[in-house]
Amino acid sequence: MPTEKSHAKGSAPPGPVPAGTIRVYSMRFCPFAQRARLVLNAKGIKHEVVNINLMDKPDWFLEKNPLGLVPTLETSAGEVIYESPITCDYLDEVYPGKKLLPPTPLEKAQQKMLLEQFSKIPPYFYKIPTGRKNGEDVSGLQAELIENLLKLDGVLTKKKTKFFGGDSLTMIDYMMWPWFERLEVFDVTQCLDNAPELKKWIERMLEDQTVKASGHSVDTYKAFYKSYNDGTPNFDYGL
Repeated sequence: MPTEKSHAKGSAPPGPVPAGTIRVYSMRFCPFAQRARLVLNAKGIKHEVVNINLMDKPDWFLEKNPLGLVPTLETSAGEVIYESPITCDYLDEVYPGKKLLPPTPLEKAQQKMLLEQFSKIPPYFYKIPTGRKNGEDVSGLQAELIENLLKLDGVLTKKKTKFFGGDSLTMIDYMMWPWFERLEVFDVTQCLDNAPELKKWIERMLEDQTVKASGHSVDTYKAFYKSYNDGTPNFDYGL
């Protein structure tokens, strides 16, 4: 029977992926895996989710992806795709319906450049809480995070659009979103104080039905990340 509970070492491997379905190996609280789930749901792709205990990975999962990372996709033909930007591009290119990637090579390149710029931000979501836990002064890290967020705010200001790819939500918005959903969880919301366009973007993202369905409450996230920081992550928290 399908379960949201995470699969650990020694667990029975899931059977073959049914025809007409794609499987995503995920973890309920992982922002990288959330990217793929956002795309799957935004495009209405028929899929199943198999959650992995990332501290105690099953051997059968490591055979599929030796890196042991989520998200990992598996097709009904047994093909395996991993790394979050690659899985998301694959899903958009292979499946019909709403296209999330822009149509021209230039626009695609621009989104990839913006994603590269954004990629400097996620490490702060771990460095700042870890520093606080260790009693360190994190003001320098917070200043660096603010600087990077202001650059993104500047992109929206210059483009004069509702979203990063234009006036409708596209791939780049979904690729960034999971970390913005966790601002309050990591107590860095104040880093947006001077980023008005980014705040408006967050409000618009929260109106998206796919975004609404993809995440967890702040309290649930906080409980999970507390267990994570304590060294005993509860991947099944709330189930």
